[in-house]
Amino acid sequence: MDESAEETKVEWREWGEEAFAVADRAGKPVLLSLSATWCAHCHEMDRETYDEPRIAANVNDGFVPVRVDADRHPRVRERYNMGGFPSTVFLAPDGNVLSGAGYLGPDGFRQVLTSVRKAWNAKGVDAGTVPRALREGLPPAGELTPEVEKQMLGQLVDSFDDEHGGWSDNAKFPLPRTVEFALKRQRDQAVRTLDAVDAHLRDDYDGGFYRFAENANWSNVHHEKLLDSNAALIRTFANAYCYTGTEAYREAASAGVDYLASTLWTGEAFAGSQAADEDYYAGSATDREDAEAPPVDQTVFADRNALAADALLAFAAYTDDERARSYGTRALDFVGEALVDDDGAVTHYVAPGDGAGTVEGGASDGTRGEVGVLADQARVLGALLRARQVTGADVVDEARRVADWTIDELGDDDAFRDGPASGAGLLDESLYPLDGNVEFADALLSLAVVTGEDEYREIGRRALEAFGGAADRFGVRVAAYAATASRYLESPLSIRVGDDAGSDLHRAALRMADHEKVVVPAAADVAAGEATVARGDDVAGTASTPADLAALVAETV
Repeated sequence: MDESAEETKVEWREWGEEAFAVADRAGKPVLLSLSATWCAHCHEMDRETYDEPRIAANVNDGFVPVRVDADRHPRVRERYNMGGFPSTVFLAPDGNVLSGAGYLGPDGFRQVLTSVRKAWNAKGVDAGTVPRALREGLPPAGELTPEVEKQMLGQLVDSFDDEHGGWSDNAKFPLPRTVEFALKRQRDQAVRTLDAVDAHLRDDYDGGFYRFAENANWSNVHHEKLLDSNAALIRTFANAYCYTGTEAYREAASAGVDYLASTLWTGEAFAGSQAADEDYYAGSATDREDAEAPPVDQTVFADRNALAADALLAFAAYTDDERARSYGTRALDFVGEALVDDDGAVTHYVAPGDGAGTVEGGASDGTRGEVGVLADQARVLGALLRARQVTGADVVDEARRVADWTIDELGDDDAFRDGPASGAGLLDESLYPLDGNVEFADALLSLAVVTGEDEYREIGRRALEAFGGAADRFGVRVAAYAATASRYLESPLSIRVGDDAGSDLHRAALRMADHEKVVVPAAADVAAGEATVARGDDVAGTASTPADLAALVAETV
């Protein structure tokens, strides 16, 4: 059973073909519980609902109950998520959805059970429907134009909370990629949002950043801490420091590094998350000293560790923080060795093996996730390219393999599927996630700049254009689409340095205030002691000192 499950009286099965085959033979619906180890409401529903004897007996007799860890099974999550966790989803044996809800207490759950049973008895499999995201497929395609960026800027202005910061008038998420878009284009909004995140979502005692706040004024915080959201915020605070020089942003990023390197470090890589315990977080610092900290999920995820490596190396690039460089490199090395095969296919996760239940324990000998999830491929590619830029690591061939495998195996009519079109339930139906396509296209553009191979640029552009007809409807949560489209339209700032990584000229190149740039150390086409600055094929000139480089970049921007 997945790690997200508590002991209950429900007889949970693993996700897989066998569970659906049992449901088909028995003529019963599947009850899918999408949960997560860090989710407080998930554990509450286990205690209050699934552990109630009569409800458990009803579920065991009338349904085939399946528990899925939403972090370990992202493709299941994307097809069946009911808007948050827990998601309670009733499925026909063919995988189609009969009904769904979020958290359900005992009374509400009984009502839903009765309703589902009536629909099933009346219509059987005909009562099921395919989720809209799968029915609709890709949105209309469209060209990339400067209007994409202008429209997103309008969205930022319209939805910004002038009183409290952030882009919502209700629940507040930190939205790191949106902040990064705003840093170059709407900086006042970006820094006001980061100030709010630092004030309300940062844990000053144990370190790390909480996931979100329920209210517009950043109150009623949800205290779970996820590796990916913490990593993204480290990178965003680091980028804000690069732009503004504000020491508070450097300190916030450094505190995030502290949390990753202590609480989430498994000895080989970073753990996936830390659960929320409201009683623990309600206490004072003295109370916390005497209390047991919330548990950490030791699962090592490829996409989250790649994002952490990317963030830590970005912070090291701006600050020369050797600890961040070391942990980022070690995490990426582990992913490359344990989770990327010789062809460039990435395994989603490795779980702790026997005896690896503590932060100090190993994580390399446990169960493993599925292969070829788009988010894993995209983030590993992005992290490899960050390592090439910051440390000069010899990873270009590995980056090509990851990119080529993704293009060959997941490419479909220009856009990319979220993974192989196979598996139980509706996993054999293709899904084209906007976020994953954007991250992969963004990484492909950087790969094209690093290698000089324009084929990657063309493939990435087509992936963005596959969503272009709907760009005017994209909200601020997907501001990364507009940022990546802008990189393609304008070509990213490219700084090629003839010296090895770590030279004064290379370090100066990394610190140029444009987080969307690409820096190539030890470039074979540049003389030692020099650096060239370009956008696309237009070379602005050559510099031989950090001061000359800064002046040349200023002219180019």
